[in-house]
Amino acid sequence: MNRRGSSIITETSQSYTFTRRALVLGAGQAGIAALLAGRMAWISIAENERYKLMAESNRVQLMLVPPRRGWIVDRAGQPIAINRSDYRIDIFKDQIEDADKVIGELARLLELPADEVERIKVELKRAAGYQPVPVAENLSFEKYAAVTVRLPELPGVAPLRGFSRFYPDGAAVGHLVGYVGAANKEEYEKEKNPLLITPGFRIGKEGLEKVMEQRLRGKPGAKRLEVTARGKLVRELSTLSDTSGGTLPLTIDAGLQAYAARRMGEESGSVVVLDCQTGDLLCMASMPAYDPNSFSDGISQNEWKMLSQDERRPLNNKTLNALYPPGSTLKPMAAMALLGAGVDPEDIVYCGGGYQLGNRFFRCLGRHGPMNLHRAIARSCNSYFYAMAHRVGYDTIAKMARSLGLGEKYDLPVVSQSYGTVPDSAWKKKKYNQEWTHSDSLNAVIGQGYVIVNPLQLAVMAARIASGRHVEPRLIGKGKPGEPLPFAPDHFDKVRHGMWEVVNGAGTAGRSKLVVPGIEMGGKTGTAQVRRIASGQRGQSGDWKYRDHGLFVFFAPVVNPRYAGSVVIDHGMGGSRAAAPVAKDVLTYLFDRPQAMESLAKLEEGWGGSIAERMERRAQRWLAAQPPKGAAPGTPPSTGPAPPSTGGAATPA
Repeated sequence: MNRRGSSIITETSQSYTFTRRALVLGAGQAGIAALLAGRMAWISIAENERYKLMAESNRVQLMLVPPRRGWIVDRAGQPIAINRSDYRIDIFKDQIEDADKVIGELARLLELPADEVERIKVELKRAAGYQPVPVAENLSFEKYAAVTVRLPELPGVAPLRGFSRFYPDGAAVGHLVGYVGAANKEEYEKEKNPLLITPGFRIGKEGLEKVMEQRLRGKPGAKRLEVTARGKLVRELSTLSDTSGGTLPLTIDAGLQAYAARRMGEESGSVVVLDCQTGDLLCMASMPAYDPNSFSDGISQNEWKMLSQDERRPLNNKTLNALYPPGSTLKPMAAMALLGAGVDPEDIVYCGGGYQLGNRFFRCLGRHGPMNLHRAIARSCNSYFYAMAHRVGYDTIAKMARSLGLGEKYDLPVVSQSYGTVPDSAWKKKKYNQEWTHSDSLNAVIGQGYVIVNPLQLAVMAARIASGRHVEPRLIGKGKPGEPLPFAPDHFDKVRHGMWEVVNGAGTAGRSKLVVPGIEMGGKTGTAQVRRIASGQRGQSGDWKYRDHGLFVFFAPVVNPRYAGSVVIDHGMGGSRAAAPVAKDVLTYLFDRPQAMESLAKLEEGWGGSIAERMERRAQRWLAAQPPKGAAPGTPPSTGPAPPSTGGAATPA
């Protein structure tokens, strides 16, 4: 009985326990169901918009459309930098799976040379994951299509149809406008602008392209694209057009700029021409130069190496950043200072071949006999200026030099400019803690010693002497005549007449007299040493880099001058033989274009063709001289001997 009762109690107890557990489990299940239902309700109702947007973003991608860059045009609206439609291919590091396989396939499809393949690999290793690495630009449609149809096999590859920067005059405007390129990591981190990492987008890297970036950039457009889960394009949903950047008009005369660059031939140097009334810069040619189209398209390692090793410095803007001893081109400025100090222009200094100062003899370029101010300018007599600098002191001359624009940094939209040195006694004391000496005065007055200037400053000096006004150089905007300089008008007349004699009389640049009816040029030649040489010697021979520089400052017409400028030929051995003939032809272009173009055609035929043709041949020669990859390094490649001067021979000054 007891055993049966115990059995009944146990079964009842078990039944009760089971029911209680079922209730607990049921309650738990109900609770979980309630939580799930609540969560589903929260997601479907409260967060409906969020997940709708997330789903939409998986289906729809927003792509920025790079804006078309604003044009750069000359004073007459002629294009200097424009855009052209092109096809390009980029790759993204964070999307690529097998880099070697993808690059190899692209090299096959696009027929890429070995150095380009190497560049892509190097840039891909250096690039941030988000940064596009350019593979090829300016492709034909056939090559573009060949890549596009194989996109499923090429993860990380991005074909793009857009616009690229194009410079019609190529190297002739390289240093003037600079170039564009893809933004680097530092530039992106600075702006945090997604436009900067958009495939095909370029920003200014040098010159006007860099300084005027915000004006030229424009505003991006956008495309809404429907894609599959694997990112394949289904269709384009909508497009917001981009806004082009603003046009940038310059004071430059594009025809003159191209002519001056071409007229430099195989020389290294610069030509600056400005309106000597308003200060409008009409030409700022610096040669040799890089072709900005090469940089916009992505320069190869070989091309960069060739440019950086060239002793003629094609990467350096010589109009602004190269500094030279100005030589005798400073003598008109010195003459202005002497007249201002009360020197009678008819005072005579006898030139017997130089000037004795204590136990040191300062040589002249010849034995000129009795010299007054006019003849001293025309014949470029050092002895006269030695004697007069000793008489008035160089501090007086330095003050005039600054008044005429030397040593000045101009307010121009440029990345940088070197403004050189106009020394005086205070400058030497501060820099070297030494007193100024009479020897310093004699060296400085003929443009040697501590004096260094850039070609733009020489052009401004010529313009201020020609006009008698405080001319300020301008690249953008409309200029106006400067204020008259505070010097006697007859002083300007006397100096200008001496500069007229240099070219049109018994002066040092008689072979460069203009042959345009009714137009005469005034000027001053200069020869500047680049190293210390022994007494009685000159830098007229030997290695190119040790030869004297040739300089020339000029203005025209002599009556009511309109144009002024400077020509500097690196190691040209003399202003009269190398620089003055270039100035003659540049001015001829302004007054008689057909005559100038006919003369240039003959010169270019002798030089071997256009700038682009000569650059291409030079690049091929350089490449052929390089040792094969993996070979033992040999001697450094040479750029060859200096080309002969393009001007005729004359007495250096």
